[in-house]
Amino acid sequence: MGTIGAQRPNFPMKSLLTAAAYLLLVSLVCPAAEPSLTLAREGNFLVIRGPQIPGDELRINYLEAYCRAGSTDADWVTHTVVKHTSELVSLSEDARVLKLRDTLVDGVTVEHTITAGPDEVDFRLTAHNPAATRSEAHWAQPCVRLSKFTGYDEKTAGKAEDYLPKCFLFLDGKLTRLPTPHWATQARYIPGQVWCPANVPRTDVNPRPLNPLVPSNGLIGCFSGDDKMIYATAWEPYQELFQGVIRCLHSDFRLGGLEPGETKQIRGKIYLVPANVDALLTRYTRDFPEHTH
Repeated sequence: MGTIGAQRPNFPMKSLLTAAAYLLLVSLVCPAAEPSLTLAREGNFLVIRGPQIPGDELRINYLEAYCRAGSTDADWVTHTVVKHTSELVSLSEDARVLKLRDTLVDGVTVEHTITAGPDEVDFRLTAHNPAATRSEAHWAQPCVRLSKFTGYDEKTAGKAEDYLPKCFLFLDGKLTRLPTPHWATQARYIPGQVWCPANVPRTDVNPRPLNPLVPSNGLIGCFSGDDKMIYATAWEPYQELFQGVIRCLHSDFRLGGLEPGETKQIRGKIYLVPANVDALLTRYTRDFPEHTH
């Protein structure tokens, strides 16, 4: 039972002020962690989620295909695609680190470690050929769907090109909106547009219209429907930049074939950042110094 007339504990005012100052100092030195994007695997789709993403998520057909060389004017099904299966290895409890293993029909394995941060997703790939013969896997394409991000209904994608003015790459060192100059319209499959870097044979890219202009770097992206955010992506090494037929954009990465026993490392980034092009370019240049000429 309590004692009638009991006194409250008497804490000196100096102690209270000292405690408050300590908590303030901790909050300044160790601010709360910035919320991270999260990852999920749904069928063959990699799903990036976060409240800052228009539509709350970004869906990627990951990977849409592994491809052979000689693909620019070849049948996609009978020649270009190297069949593969994809296995979910693990997903961390906080949904920030996702690991996949792809196995190609010729025995090549590709291990993917995909890590989400506050405003980017990092890709680290290890491709290995354990077979006694050379692999024909030459390049591969992650297909990033951008209807929601650019403010359109996904159901109306079809062969829509209405999102083109939201999209960009860099020509002559300057951000250039799509459709770029010299827009190509003839190819085995239409529509769409491919930009090939100088170091890649023009016979080895997507069989969509090939633009004659050479991109200044390996970055491709778009602005959100309200122009407040940018989605952008880059890979090293990269095979091509590509605008597809279902409101998608690609930076497709290069394998270049693998000799027996050979192992190759590939890395990529997806940026989901405020619409500050200079800040984006600073980060891209830091992350991909190989792309700076």
